[in-house]
Amino acid sequence: MGKRLKIKGGFIVRPDGVVQGDLTIEDGVIISIATNDPSEDQSDDQVVDAAGAWVLPGLIDIHCDAIEKEIEPRPNTLFPMDMAFLQFERKLAGHGITTMLHSLSLGVGLSLRGEHLVAELIQLIAELRSERAMIHHGVHLRYEVSHLTGFDLAKRLMDEGLLDYLSLMDHAPGQGQYHRPGAFQRYVMKNQGVGLEEVAKIVEELEERRSKVDWNKLKSLTSEARRHGIAVASHDDDSAATVNRSLDFGATVSEFPLNLETAKVAHSKGMGVCVGAPNIVRGGSHDGNLNAVDAIREGVADILCSDYHPASLLQSIFKLEAEGIALSRAVAMATLNPAKVVGRDDAIGSIELGKRADVIVVRKVRNNPLVQYTIVDGTLVHQTQDIV
Repeated sequence: MGKRLKIKGGFIVRPDGVVQGDLTIEDGVIISIATNDPSEDQSDDQVVDAAGAWVLPGLIDIHCDAIEKEIEPRPNTLFPMDMAFLQFERKLAGHGITTMLHSLSLGVGLSLRGEHLVAELIQLIAELRSERAMIHHGVHLRYEVSHLTGFDLAKRLMDEGLLDYLSLMDHAPGQGQYHRPGAFQRYVMKNQGVGLEEVAKIVEELEERRSKVDWNKLKSLTSEARRHGIAVASHDDDSAATVNRSLDFGATVSEFPLNLETAKVAHSKGMGVCVGAPNIVRGGSHDGNLNAVDAIREGVADILCSDYHPASLLQSIFKLEAEGIALSRAVAMATLNPAKVVGRDDAIGSIELGKRADVIVVRKVRNNPLVQYTIVDGTLVHQTQDIV
């Protein structure tokens, strides 16, 4: 028997509601959930006082590309990958994220999204998580459909067990989130620091590649993913037609559908619908697309991700509660439901007996939820006293 960790007196958010009580953790596993625990603390117990705080399962983020900005905070300004990753991990623990699937893109033209650097970063993530890690790390490979040369790399990564999730993207002018004239050009100019002449060349090259997309080859890639037990997602579906195409590719999740009608179609077809936490925190889409709260109220969105802003994930949960969504439902959108997507809900994603003890203790400051304690596999990896 290992040393026990007890979290006492908090409001424990479980799948079916909220109860006040104590959690007992031993050997990295939840062994007791008690609303009235008469047992005395043992002398060597580690005790966390959660009175007046919320006790949540650790957050599970299946789509977040923020690691790219940690490595490349300005265009063509790269920092050492291991330094960026290790520092970023500490931020994630402080945000209450205990499982992160880093979203790494093949294609789109940004400097960090070429095959060599993506492969290098994925290998580094594998090495660092095997050596030591504060939280659990995985990889979400975002495959740009117009990236014609990355199939062998993607398949090798699958064969080596380095991928956890695969999505197909189509970031081309006139498609998805760039359907408005000039939207793609403005994005590239802002993020890559290029001018009109350079962006025109980028668009020309991209449109040429997209004209050569082998959709059957892409379908073989998603089939290979499913053979390896890797969930497949679509990205920026904008109509019933794109949802049906995504289903034909074996997608089980529709990420960021652009409008409510498309979200309804995806939901009706049995797909999980993933929306971004920043959309909720800011009160709408920065591109004027689907309002995430509307989709959640309609019951057609069931997964939250941080997209590009990890701090928004926890904030969005309590913002949803303020909007009238039950806290247990909002929490499940950032914990249990994403765990189901990647097939890990038997071990993580909710506070239940026998599950892995990934738990966070949250208090509010000026009505903003902040993480006081983060516990991963029963080990306290983050704590702060400045919000007591």
